[in-house]
Amino acid sequence: MSSFGKIALFIDGPNLRATAKALGFDIDYNRLLGAFQSRGTLLRAFYYTTIEDLEYSVVRPLVDWLEYNGYTVVPKLTKEFVDASGRRKVKGNMNIELAVDAMELAEHVDQIILFSGDGDFRSLVEAVQRRGVRVTVVSTIAIQPPMIADELRRQADEFMDLAQLKLKVGRDPSERFGPTSGAVKRRDSVSAE
Repeated sequence: MSSFGKIALFIDGPNLRATAKALGFDIDYNRLLGAFQSRGTLLRAFYYTTIEDLEYSVVRPLVDWLEYNGYTVVPKLTKEFVDASGRRKVKGNMNIELAVDAMELAEHVDQIILFSGDGDFRSLVEAVQRRGVRVTVVSTIAIQPPMIADELRRQADEFMDLAQLKLKVGRDPSERFGPTSGAVKRRDSVSAE
């Protein structure tokens, strides 16, 4: 990988976790930061996720670890509603928050790495490209159906298949606990401009 100047990561958490699960591995978020720091100066690593309850969410340990280890976590509480047939439904979407943050940061970065296959982000990718920012999208076409919308993959300047990154960002299967491999430690290498 070559250097691309100032970069920012925008991670659609539920989408990335689902993609990695479909590919049969867990993400090591410590290794993920390291892999993309080698591409340039990493200004921010945003992680977007919905949670049902701030205190008792199943993703709470991951969120806490990410916040302590160099990620900017943007959580959003899900909303519960009853549909027309009387079934309880839970709704949560982080697309607007991610898009607003990406547009605000676009003037400060040379490249955005978007971890999502959601076709709704095609317009965002196009908008930041008009501002001169290169966009790399990380998802997969290695499974059927692909986890990335074709229009998003075509709009990106670069597409990286998560399946090809498994050895760089996957958690060692022998490590059963925690969101990362190795000891939990504070990462101070993500600059805070």
